[in-house]
Amino acid sequence: MQYLKTYLNKIIARGNEKLAESISKTAEDIGKSYISTFSFTSHEIGLLFGNVQSGKTGQMFGILCKAADLGFPAFLILTTDNVVLQAQTLERVKSDLEGFCICGEDDTGLFVENSLIQPAIIILKKNSRVLRKWANIFNTTGFMKGNPLFIIDDEADAASLNTFINRKGNQFSSINKYLNSIKNGATSSLYLQVTGTPQAILLQTMASGWHPYFTYYFQPGSAYLGGDFFFPSSQKPDCITFLETVKEDTKEAVLRHITVSAQVLASGGKVCNGLIHPSVRQSAHNTYAKDVKKVLEWCKANNAEFKAEIIKHSASLNPQKSAKLSYDVIFSKAESLVMNDEINVYIMNGTNEVDSSAYAQGSNIVIGGNTLGRGVTFPGLQTIYYTRTSKKPQADTMWQHSRMFGYDRDPGMMMIYIDEHLYKLFSDINSTNNSIIAQIERGIDDVKIYYPEGLNPTRKNVLDNKHVEIISGGTNYYPFYPDNDTIESISELLKAFDNTELYYQVSLRFIKEVLSHIIPSPDFKLSAFMSVLDTMLADTPAGQGILIVRRERDVAQGTGALISPNDWKLGGQFTDKPVLTMYQVTGNKGWKGKKLWIPNIKLPHGTMYYDVLEEDTQGE
Repeated sequence: MQYLKTYLNKIIARGNEKLAESISKTAEDIGKSYISTFSFTSHEIGLLFGNVQSGKTGQMFGILCKAADLGFPAFLILTTDNVVLQAQTLERVKSDLEGFCICGEDDTGLFVENSLIQPAIIILKKNSRVLRKWANIFNTTGFMKGNPLFIIDDEADAASLNTFINRKGNQFSSINKYLNSIKNGATSSLYLQVTGTPQAILLQTMASGWHPYFTYYFQPGSAYLGGDFFFPSSQKPDCITFLETVKEDTKEAVLRHITVSAQVLASGGKVCNGLIHPSVRQSAHNTYAKDVKKVLEWCKANNAEFKAEIIKHSASLNPQKSAKLSYDVIFSKAESLVMNDEINVYIMNGTNEVDSSAYAQGSNIVIGGNTLGRGVTFPGLQTIYYTRTSKKPQADTMWQHSRMFGYDRDPGMMMIYIDEHLYKLFSDINSTNNSIIAQIERGIDDVKIYYPEGLNPTRKNVLDNKHVEIISGGTNYYPFYPDNDTIESISELLKAFDNTELYYQVSLRFIKEVLSHIIPSPDFKLSAFMSVLDTMLADTPAGQGILIVRRERDVAQGTGALISPNDWKLGGQFTDKPVLTMYQVTGNKGWKGKKLWIPNIKLPHGTMYYDVLEEDTQGE
C-alpha cells in the first residue's frame, strides 16, 4: 500500500489540492533527506517547525505516511496532557489515515493482537501514568526490541523536556524519563519534535539527547494570517487598537464583536468568535464575564446609542470573504443577536471546561487564561481583547497564547485590542521567529536566539545553567589571553583603516573575516559572537557594523580594561549595530611580547543573545 499517496488523494478529494501539495513537499523533503538515509540502528531526533496554527497536523500525518512507505512499522503520536485533544487527535487519525492499526490509550489488546502486521499508530497524552503503561507494554511484548519506532511529539517543547536538568544527581522529570525509556527501548528510533515555538528545543544541548539533529521549516498557506500580518516590522497595522486610546475597553471590544458577528452571520457565515484574554486569575475571568454581560444589557436598554455604536464600527469593516452589508442590515442582525440573547459568553479555565462544539457556531465570546494556549483553536476568531501581563514574560508561552493566528479569519475584519507594551513584546517575538526561520532556510545548523532584555525565550527550568550562556548587548567583551593566527594577516586586512577617521562603517562579513584570525582565550566565546553575526546576516545579508582601529597601544595585559575611555564612549554611541574595536598593542606590557591585535566586540544594545555551549562551563 502507498500510504502517502492514499492520504494525499483523500485530501485532494476534499477539495484541498494546495494543502496536498504542501504536505507532499514536506513529506518528500524529509523522506529523502532524513528518513530514507536512516540506519535503523540509531536513535535520532529532528524538529518540524511551523507557525502557530498553520496546519502542522496535516504535515505530521504526511511525514508519518512517508515513513510507513519507507519501512517504519510502529508510530507513536504524543499530544499535550489534555483528554479532549488526545481524543480529537485519535478521531482525526482514524478519519484521515488508512491501512494502519490505530490504537488509543486503552487499546493495548488491539496493539498486541495486530503484532505489527499492519503499521501501528498509538495516540497518547503526555501523562506519566499513560506513558508508564505503554513503556511497559512495549517492553513486555518485545515488538520494539527488533523494530524501529517513529515518534511524533506534537508541542514537543511542552512537558517533554527535562525540568530537573539543573538538579544535582542527574535527575529526570517523569514525562522526560518515560519518553527516554520508550524511545531507547526500541532497537532504533526517529523522534520528530513538532512545534510552532522551538525556543526551548533549540536551546537544548546535544549531550542532553533532545537537541534536534535536523530542523525543517514548512511555509504556511497563502490564506494564513500570522505574525507578519499582526506584528509587521514597519508600522502598526489597522487591525491593532492600543488600549491606551480607548476609554471603555470591554465595551469597545464587545461592540466590535457584535458588529462583526452581524456582518458574518447575516452573510451566511456559520460562526464568529471573540476572545478576552486577561490574567491567569480565575477571579479576573469572572469579573470580565460580568462586565461583558453588563455591556450586552446596556445594548438592550439603550437602542439609539447602541445603533450609533454599531454604525461606527461597521464603517471600519472591510470584509474580504463576503460582500459588505449595509448599515441597516448589519444593525438589524446585531439587534436580533442582542435582543434574543444569541451572543454566548463562556469562561474557559481550570474550573470551567468548555467543549469546542459550544463555540463552533453562532456568536460567542470566550474568556480565559492558560487554557487558551496550546492545542485550542477558535474557528472564525475575529476580535481579541488581550490584557494578559507577566512580570517575567516568556516568548514561547506568549506566542502559544496568540490564538489570533489561522486560516479562517477575515483579514478585513480582524481587530486586536492590546496595550502598547504588549504589542511591542509580540513584535519582538515575531522578529526573532522570522530570524529563526531565516537561519533554518539558509541551512545554519547552530540557530541563535535573541530577545530584548526582560523577555525570556522559555521557562528556565528546562535550560541547562551550565551550558546556556547569555551574551548581553551593549556590553564590551574582549579576551584576556588572545593570540593571532598571523599578525600580518590582520594587519593586511586593516591597512586601509588608518587614524584619519575615528571609526568606519563596514560589512558584518568583513568583521567576521577579521575575527576569523583571532585565536581566543577560553574566557572569550568567539564562536558565540561569530554565530550571532551569522544570525544578523541571515536576517539582513548586507548587514553593517562599526569598526574602530587603533595602533601602537601601550596597554598592559590583564588590567581589567582594554580600550580607552574615549574609545569606550565612541563605541557606546552606536546602539543598533555591532561595534568591533581592534587594538594593536605594543607588546611591552605582556601579550607574549608580540604586537598582537586584540578585539573588543559590543553587540546592539538592549538585546540578550542565547548561546548553547556543549563543553562544561561550570567553574570558569
